[in-house]
Amino acid sequence: MRVRTAQVNRPIVTFTGRFLDTALAALQKYPQVQSHTGLTATSPQSSSGGDTAPSGRLSVDIRRFPWIRRLATDYAFDFARLGDFFAGDPGDPGAWRDAIARASNHHRQRGALVEVLRAQQQRRNAPPESAAAADILVDPRSVAIVTGQQAGLFGGPLFTLLKALTAIQLAERVRTEHQVPAVAVFWVDAEDHDWDEVKTCGVFDADHAPRSVSIGDVPGAHAGPVARVRLNDTIDGALSELESMLPATEFTPALLDELRRCYQPGTGMADAFSRWLEHVLGPRGLVVFDSSDPAAKPLVARVFVREIAHPGEAAHLAAEAGAALAARGYHAQVTPHTDSLSLFHINAGRDTIKIVADGFQVGGDTQSGAALLERAQQNPAEFSPNVLLRPIVQDTLFPTACYVAGPSELAYLGQLRRVYDAFVVPMPLIQQRATATIVDSNAMRFLSKHDVALEALRAQDEAALNELLIAQLPTSVEVAMQVAGDTVEQRMDALARELARIDATLEGAARSTASRMQDDLKKLHAKVVQAAKRKDETLRRQFHHARAQAFPGGHPQEREIGFVTFLNKYGPALVDRLLEALPPEMGQHWVITV
Repeated sequence: MRVRTAQVNRPIVTFTGRFLDTALAALQKYPQVQSHTGLTATSPQSSSGGDTAPSGRLSVDIRRFPWIRRLATDYAFDFARLGDFFAGDPGDPGAWRDAIARASNHHRQRGALVEVLRAQQQRRNAPPESAAAADILVDPRSVAIVTGQQAGLFGGPLFTLLKALTAIQLAERVRTEHQVPAVAVFWVDAEDHDWDEVKTCGVFDADHAPRSVSIGDVPGAHAGPVARVRLNDTIDGALSELESMLPATEFTPALLDELRRCYQPGTGMADAFSRWLEHVLGPRGLVVFDSSDPAAKPLVARVFVREIAHPGEAAHLAAEAGAALAARGYHAQVTPHTDSLSLFHINAGRDTIKIVADGFQVGGDTQSGAALLERAQQNPAEFSPNVLLRPIVQDTLFPTACYVAGPSELAYLGQLRRVYDAFVVPMPLIQQRATATIVDSNAMRFLSKHDVALEALRAQDEAALNELLIAQLPTSVEVAMQVAGDTVEQRMDALARELARIDATLEGAARSTASRMQDDLKKLHAKVVQAAKRKDETLRRQFHHARAQAFPGGHPQEREIGFVTFLNKYGPALVDRLLEALPPEMGQHWVITV
């Protein structure tokens, strides 16, 4: 909240006698200022600091957000500070040319990859635009703009959609600016095993209250990869619950019909997610890839073999990079376990592979290095990369020129440059995903008119509202408040010094009295604020309305609310509007109306 008034933290006071005379006399020294507001009504453009894009959009510098860590802000605004941890600056056109050349020149099994993609798309009945985009990857000149996420219920949080849209935009930019065939790819992290992270979807109800719908712990939910979890009848209950929570719109029936087509009993959780994402963005040419597909594993068997042949090397390299980041004042996102391979063995569950003196411990069994190498060569579908090797596997499969990352991903990818080198895989550029908050027109008018800083709405109290109300009080009251408060402090300080000459103990009594007077002024100040709230109930409602949308439960909207909420409210226009309003540049958070 930016308040353009003088020292508004002073208590508002009403005095009689000499204090009032002093305050009024001092008030005459202050120039007249327009009353009622210390905030200037601004357009969305001026409030944001220079945005000149379509109306209904505000931009906010991410450096203003206390929850964004320094590594992400420096990456966007001061890349040179940490450029040696990455493959190039995504803000530099020359870095794009180099990344495109690296990606297209590196040998990959493109034909085999496209066959895997075609088979997945046929099973899911993918849109023709998505299938046509996958075929482009056969072209040896083509590159991929890749992003990914876990298979969240009903598509997961809004940021999942924002990641995919950023990849689509960047692919179009590469095609236009570099005249290179480019495809947007969404990597479904289907071998993740954290069921609790994917089983729930947050939505807004008709009153913009955050609600959550969840499916229970279906058989196998915590035992292995999410890809192996098959939905049961509880998904029907979740869909009914979702229908009861979402406010009915003209788009609701079609939305629920499509969700029921994708999320059926007997369908795999990752498969349902892939079908839903293809429905939403497949017509835009997004290629969805299920990373758990056994047919793709032979194409990356060499990665598994190398990790087994050089046990712990990837973890050591990543740990050293993490220490180097920490030495520069950043944070290491991942603390690698150097006593384990950066691989899991997938059997009944998802087992860590420990490095032991006579080989490897897999679950309860100990195997020699030669035996594990043979298994990786003969049955690569039994293996799955951990967080360190997942990017290496991804970029062994795809000709990735750029990966679209969230803030946490950006941090751990900064630990992997030497890991890429060790596996002889070109590291792509890393682009931060678009970040946004979607609000209705009433909330946008409130933010613009009162010049309210978005981050001020995060706290789940009324401190920001109080500040706004104070700013709207008549200037004469604020000045009188300030003068009276100063007068109390000055007069009582002088009195305490005089009394000390009579009796040293009286000085303490005088200062205690002064402290009580200041406490009384604070209490009076609080009463004035409460009176202002009662008088301006409309402003209070507007504040709570905007806060509920921007920070449900005190958390950024894009992390808490599923994009299914906004598809229900706005229909297909949501995707069009976001593609129009979200430039794929880094460092800005966008507040958007659809």
